[in-house]
Amino acid sequence: MVARTSAPNESPDITEIPDKDLPLRNDIRLLGRILGETLRNQEGDAIFEIVERVRRSSIRFHRDADEVARQELEGTLNRLAHDETTRVIRSFTYFSHLANLAEDQHHIRRTRAHAMNASAPREGTLARAIAAVRDAGLTPAALRSFFERALICPVLTAHPTEVRRRSTLDREREIATLLDERDRIALTPEELAANEEALHRAVLTLWQTALLRRSHLAVIDEVANGIAYYDYTFLHELPRLYATLEDQLADAMPGPLPSFLRMGSWIGGDRDGNPFVTAEVLRQAVQLQSDRALGFYLDDLHELGRELSLHTLLVGTTAELGKLAARSPDHSPHRASEPYRRAISGIYARVAATARTLNGVEAHRTPVGEAAPYSGTAELAADLTVIHDSLVTNGSAMLARGRLRDLRRAVEVFGFHLAALDLRQNADVHERVVAELLEAATPGTNYLSLGEDERVAALVSELATVRPLVSPSVTYSEETAAELGILHAAAEMQQRYGKGAIANYVISKANGVSDVLEVVLLLREVDLYRPRPHEIDLDIVPLFETIDDLRRCGRIVDSLLALPIYRQLIDSRGGVQEVMLGYSDSNKDGGYLTSGWELWKAETALIESCRRHGVRLRLFHGRGGTVGRGGGPSYQAILAQPSGAVNGAIRITEQGEVIAAKYSNPEVGRRNLDALAAATIEASLLTSAAAAPPPAFIAAMETLSAQAYRAYRGLVYETPGFERYFWEATVIGEIVHLNLGSRPASRRPSRRIADLRAIPWVFSWAQCRLMLPGWYGFGSAVRAWLAEHPADGMATLRAMYREWPFFAALLSNMDMVLAKSDIAIAERYAGLVTDAALRETIFTRLRGEWQATVAALLDIMEQKSLLESNPLLSRSIRNRFPYLDPLNHVQIELLKRHRAGDTDENTVRDIHRTINGVATGLRNSG
Repeated sequence: MVARTSAPNESPDITEIPDKDLPLRNDIRLLGRILGETLRNQEGDAIFEIVERVRRSSIRFHRDADEVARQELEGTLNRLAHDETTRVIRSFTYFSHLANLAEDQHHIRRTRAHAMNASAPREGTLARAIAAVRDAGLTPAALRSFFERALICPVLTAHPTEVRRRSTLDREREIATLLDERDRIALTPEELAANEEALHRAVLTLWQTALLRRSHLAVIDEVANGIAYYDYTFLHELPRLYATLEDQLADAMPGPLPSFLRMGSWIGGDRDGNPFVTAEVLRQAVQLQSDRALGFYLDDLHELGRELSLHTLLVGTTAELGKLAARSPDHSPHRASEPYRRAISGIYARVAATARTLNGVEAHRTPVGEAAPYSGTAELAADLTVIHDSLVTNGSAMLARGRLRDLRRAVEVFGFHLAALDLRQNADVHERVVAELLEAATPGTNYLSLGEDERVAALVSELATVRPLVSPSVTYSEETAAELGILHAAAEMQQRYGKGAIANYVISKANGVSDVLEVVLLLREVDLYRPRPHEIDLDIVPLFETIDDLRRCGRIVDSLLALPIYRQLIDSRGGVQEVMLGYSDSNKDGGYLTSGWELWKAETALIESCRRHGVRLRLFHGRGGTVGRGGGPSYQAILAQPSGAVNGAIRITEQGEVIAAKYSNPEVGRRNLDALAAATIEASLLTSAAAAPPPAFIAAMETLSAQAYRAYRGLVYETPGFERYFWEATVIGEIVHLNLGSRPASRRPSRRIADLRAIPWVFSWAQCRLMLPGWYGFGSAVRAWLAEHPADGMATLRAMYREWPFFAALLSNMDMVLAKSDIAIAERYAGLVTDAALRETIFTRLRGEWQATVAALLDIMEQKSLLESNPLLSRSIRNRFPYLDPLNHVQIELLKRHRAGDTDENTVRDIHRTINGVATGLRNSG
């Protein structure tokens, strides 16, 4: 396998790597050798040789689509016993894990090298953004105004495309730390040997750790998994990001910056299609988040107390610090002359009391005495400011810039709740609940029979009153009781942890004004909306998901803002209307090109609607991990937004395996947070970043989108037998049973594509390496466009690519997804379709469109090969896929066995292991 180190020129492990990437080659060879030795030692030479044989055949098939290689692969894999199959799968899967770690470490290495040697900051960094803003001549007042109204918020979600267990992630972090140690420290031979032995131990532990979960995750498990990334990255790196930015802006904006970058979460509050998110789960989720925030503060306060051993004979203090120390329950004579330590002991005691009061949790380290809990984060922040001011006033400003600075920022950013938890529910549920409440309060209302205008009129009339709809004497349906329970829990959590604990209510499948007003009415029942004087404690966020809804969303928001009662609510929330746009369902509905274009137009329409009403728009982008669900580099995606779409405010989902890829390593996490902030600053303050495209470009996109939509809908929704092809040629049936998350794969029991959630839809196409949602229809669209414009059609498309960030990002993402596809492997999956005529008909169309799309893309981008303009990713794919492809081939053989009647539990689990391995190798598959 990859353990082979002799004759490296014969090995396909790493190809055409320039000198600057030599460390990457060394890391991959090191980890591959260790994995190979582990495989030999644990499983024996015979298994090692089988793995090598599979690898060599797979490489030949990948390189040449060689029929002999295909037959060798099938022969080898068909002869494997169950235990041999499992070991082969695990070998290639763990190599993908280790290769990912080596690549991440190399990105960190190159980022450091660039920061040390470059004459100018690198694109996509905060330093570059700030330099550009300075060059643009923005005044300090303009900068401060921007940061005071800015909001950047990554929102973690529990969508089930993260197939790894936390145990695996922890081992990977250990390996990453050891690789980093080899980079940063000049190790002696003895230290180098110890480091390599530690790597051997970590890889061995990884090998002996189960890849898959034995049972479905509960929602609370997902909450705990999400919180882990705060330990890995957010709690530490966000305060450091702020400190760096403050230092960069110190001359123009002295003093602390507003906390414009905060975290959000859906995990534990998203009940759209997930019956397991209940009122009790919501309470537990907020409490777990609070536990982690307060636990972090307690740990940091303990360390801060160890550091600030300042003695009154050597340094002065302010009167306020003296009072703070005097109030402390710390009366130890050993610290009588150490006022900072006594003050910190007092703060620690109060935070410990807060944890006990809010969450019933005792501090890990017992406080020195009893103290009153804090009533809110403002009190804690004020006490920390007293320490800061005393240090600065008495010649110890440098000490205030260390741990204390980061702790103060953490308290401001994370509060007592860690992250703002969104509530989300489907508009259809709200409609039924409101109808039941109105009918119980006023029999004969027949709300469900009313048209949209009549519903709006009825809701506006009801919202003007203060009468409660809910009566304790009425027994409501299970659905209505559950929804009211969630809302009562949300109000309780706001009361306990502050309004920032639950700040947004997202309405899925919103398609009318009444969908928003129904939520306002429900919030009134728990006093989160108060008719007098028209105040509301959450932002209500309609989510527009289908192509039709995207086309209508501007008009819907315009009508909504024209209602005086709703406009008063917006004014009570600072004059901001947030709207969420769904990338996943719009793609499944209309295909990649049409989805991207309708999203762009929807943003433009929303900008105009909000501008007309004097309201600030904040967009919430529901992006997934793959291109088919809006994925791709966040920096380029933000800069590609229409002019006025960002305006200092953006929320964006971070989903599935993308969370681990971005945030399990603190340096990688910091780089991603940095890029998110940099793009928002550039898109908001540098007008050239989002200049309006010329009318000719817009007209061309309209034509391309219409043709692509026709091609996509014609295949997916209008071709007889396509649903059957999808279910037989992909692993969708097996994914449904994989323990990926707490939420069902479909909205209702059905094999209809319309009922399937976008995540398993995209995930399934990624597994069979066709990646259909990320490109289908583009080839047909370009072919039709060129037929209509034979003289200048290609010149126009090339100009769009060069001059329009939106179109460039669209094609760049397609370039990436096509490079990850493999039509030869996809054809092997097509062989799983039992109806030969159906198989031939549909796959012929798929292959033809794939070829047309690749050709069109290369022509427009003026490339000879895919990813020619992204050599780093191109090398990564070439080096990675010889180890990924075998997993696809094994998966195909296992699917044949299983569907032929092999019900052995080991076969099913091996299929699930291959799903895990392919997802790991692709990195963004859902």
